[in-house]
Amino acid sequence: MIGNKTEYLNAIDRASEFIAASCSSKPQICIVLGSGLGKLASLCEIDKEIPYTDIPGFPVSTAPGHAGRLYIAEVSGKRCYMLGGRFHYYEGYDPEIITFYVRVMARLGVKTLVLTNAAGGILECGEVPCLMIIEDHISFLAESPLRGANLDAFGVRFPDQTHVYDQEYIGMLEECADTLGINVLKGIYAYTRGPQYETPAEIRALKTLGADAVGMSTVPEAIAASHCGMRVAAVSCISNLAAGISKTPLSEEEVLQMADRISNDDCALIKEFIKRL
Repeated sequence: MIGNKTEYLNAIDRASEFIAASCSSKPQICIVLGSGLGKLASLCEIDKEIPYTDIPGFPVSTAPGHAGRLYIAEVSGKRCYMLGGRFHYYEGYDPEIITFYVRVMARLGVKTLVLTNAAGGILECGEVPCLMIIEDHISFLAESPLRGANLDAFGVRFPDQTHVYDQEYIGMLEECADTLGINVLKGIYAYTRGPQYETPAEIRALKTLGADAVGMSTVPEAIAASHCGMRVAAVSCISNLAAGISKTPLSEEEVLQMADRISNDDCALIKEFIKRL
């Protein structure tokens, strides 16, 4: 919950000023390298690499596979910010800290936020890993990052959530996948707080509600981005089948291994998408 609004806004200003001073250009695209997409940093021309620990007010990413670095890079001919790792509720961070970087990016002039993650598959979609374009989300279990004092400089008190995920971007991602010959799904992503995986009963409930995948990130960031007026695109790597559907116990190792297996397709899809922006 955003408590002291003035202090929070000052922290956003300090972080954005530090990043701006480190970058001669002004990227309008930010890509979050979720599980399985970290490889993208090695496929791009990196202009600047900044550890999160150097950025005033930035939290530290502790999740496995999250590098904890901000990259300023050229992706498919476009100058972009890339976050090598995000922040999660299960790490002990409150929603305003999880989404702090979103507001910093908005202050820096970012107009497009590309979110990626690894998720569990709820609808039986065949072989995993596979990729799913997020077209909507279920956020009942997410404490809203907008709770508390409204940041009027970023958005309205009650932002519409009809199209959190930009409809044009969803179509563009489908076209990119078709061009590249990559099979992608479209679906609804359900957020849970973690860090424990969901129970079979919880998965059955989410399936009844219409969810196609489940994960522990992305939704707070997408809400904050929509509040800031950003256009959001999001892709999940379905790295495993969810509890009660999977024939084996769920594990962190499986998620990372399966995300790595499809990382080439994931990177190719994001690079093609960025090229078309």
